[in-house]
Amino acid sequence: MRSVFYRGTGRFLTAGQKPDHKAGEIVRNNEILAPEFLGHTGGKTIFKGGDRNNGIDDRLNAVGDSADIATGYQIVTDTLTFIKKQVSEQKFYKVAPAEYFPVVVGDGAFAANLLTNRIYSVAEDFEAGNIRTGNGDTRLSMADVAVDGVNAYVQNWAKGISYSLFDVEQALRANSWDPIQGKHESRKKNWDLGIQQIAFLGSATDTRIAGLLTLAGITTNLTRITKLISTMIAAELQVFVAGLIADYFTATSSSAMPNRFVIPYADYLGMQVLVPGTVGTYPVPLISYLEEAFKKAVAGMESDFKIMPLAYCDAATNNSLRSINKNIYMLYRNDPESVRMDIPVDYTSTQANSLNNFEFQDVGYGQYTGAVAYRNLECLKFQF
Repeated sequence: MRSVFYRGTGRFLTAGQKPDHKAGEIVRNNEILAPEFLGHTGGKTIFKGGDRNNGIDDRLNAVGDSADIATGYQIVTDTLTFIKKQVSEQKFYKVAPAEYFPVVVGDGAFAANLLTNRIYSVAEDFEAGNIRTGNGDTRLSMADVAVDGVNAYVQNWAKGISYSLFDVEQALRANSWDPIQGKHESRKKNWDLGIQQIAFLGSATDTRIAGLLTLAGITTNLTRITKLISTMIAAELQVFVAGLIADYFTATSSSAMPNRFVIPYADYLGMQVLVPGTVGTYPVPLISYLEEAFKKAVAGMESDFKIMPLAYCDAATNNSLRSINKNIYMLYRNDPESVRMDIPVDYTSTQANSLNNFEFQDVGYGQYTGAVAYRNLECLKFQF
């Protein structure tokens, strides 16, 4: 790819006239052509300080680090530069919310709220139904049901992208990257990462939209876990293991067992050490011991118990995103009747259109709710 182009000056050689060779001028078809260096537009040149007399700026060499940050198609190169088709993209922490708790897609598209009814059994004590024969006027005890509803607020979302004919043509000339595809991928990534944060931390601006770690109306235990589990000594670990599932069983009035224990990622990584106080007698990683112990504890009522790491549980991470600054542990049931997030309209993109066939626009849109606890007692939160 050439780094120097020659443009016509409109001046033609006359008798005795010569081009300015010091300025790099040449002659073609009797017209004087001046050099145009790639990157000259906008004050960018390949010379130190913009003055050709200072020599080439080494920072712009293709194999060196350049202090010139470009965000467009016009990038300074030299004659031996090869532009690769492969690109290196920005990376983010990615996790699938549906792997942690139910995310229902497509129910109630374009609704403003999603109402879920909760049914309660209303009846006297079982033995109130005992009757004696020979007493025809006995009033029978009655069984009944009651109903209430939980409303999930639905948030509408839309973002547009636009590009012009110049964007398309200059990208084709650069021949190294598709800007239209890049814009669409950027918007889709914005949706994916946004839904991810909403699912776990809720909205930063709307209190009606909570996340799994910020659920309202659930019990928060501040005494069971007061330090990272991976830093507990043998005696502390023994008390913790004996009490964690018991706390949940008590909170649910002995009606349910958990199947998910979500913990800070920093704690999870520290659990690869051996169980404290058991070296030589039970030499297994702490994470394996805990998962096996809790599976045994819930056996009979739940068989799908998992300990799962989540970066949003780390105090440093949730503090930077939502100013929570707490290490959070969630013990709950992965069950759509317990806790659920809805996406009534999944990410959808409209067809690109133009009013002038020069500028083009399209919109990506969707709808989402936050995480909602439908059985509050089945979500137990620990934090310090």
